[in-house]
Amino acid sequence: MDLEGTLAIHFTAAAANAKVDQLGQGAVKGGLTKGGTVNLRLKGTYFANADFRTELSGDFGSMLYYRSGYRGFLYSKEMNAYTTKVDPPPSDAPKSFLGWFSQCVNEIRDVYVKGTMFRAGMGREVAGGGQTITFFAPTSAYDPKKREQSMTESLGFWKRGKLEVVFDKTSKMPQHMNYSNESQGITTRMTFNYTNGRPTSVTIENQSRGMEGPASLTLSYNNQGRIDHLAGQMGFPVGTMHFDLGMNWSSTRKASDIATIPPIGATKKGGEELQTMLLVNLAGKVLDLQRGGFNLRSVTLTNK
Repeated sequence: MDLEGTLAIHFTAAAANAKVDQLGQGAVKGGLTKGGTVNLRLKGTYFANADFRTELSGDFGSMLYYRSGYRGFLYSKEMNAYTTKVDPPPSDAPKSFLGWFSQCVNEIRDVYVKGTMFRAGMGREVAGGGQTITFFAPTSAYDPKKREQSMTESLGFWKRGKLEVVFDKTSKMPQHMNYSNESQGITTRMTFNYTNGRPTSVTIENQSRGMEGPASLTLSYNNQGRIDHLAGQMGFPVGTMHFDLGMNWSSTRKASDIATIPPIGATKKGGEELQTMLLVNLAGKVLDLQRGGFNLRSVTLTNK
């Protein structure tokens, strides 16, 4: 699958001025007349067996990440440095994207259904043929002073909390999903819309702390029924976020099509050394967004 798209985060001048006023305890005024924007561009090719080539560029920097089998590298243009220490592919890598998708579904099932963390229970019936099922795994209380957390904690937020699903008893397709994770300050409601049995849009009501606002997701499909376009937007009290991704599927591409070497003249670094340098840079960019008013937690300076 070839994937190409953009992500943009915009915060308003009013939000930035309010943050300056807050940080300056009223003694300093921002006087800004324009807001700010963070842009990210993505272009990559991905195989079901976990071979890939990804180019990232924008305000967070420019990187090239490549892996084929057990070999590959991660390169930073700003640092003109790279490391050949990359995570190995999974031992049970699938041969098709259908197998890959099944693995994703199975991981969710293993956490919510087969695991011991969540307690599941059938809830009320809903008018129109709907049925409610609830999954619950307790979390700690929200700490407004917590400003950073590990990447694992950020990406694995869905492995705890409360999930309530309303599904159609005939089609078994979800109609609504309500999810909350108190420790992460996340509260959101999703409503699914379908055309010919396929989800075409999701309407989201986001009430997460400091990120309250409406959001939406739209999908389109090619003639083979595969998703070929995914776009979304989210509104916050201090700005907006938009992303737009196009996908092109092929059954004839080979790993040799994406074969890549690090740029000539780049300095080779150890894996942990380069990752730490990249995390320091990422933490600085997240801090800039925090100063703009976005309620984001920085990543800790560790690759765990």
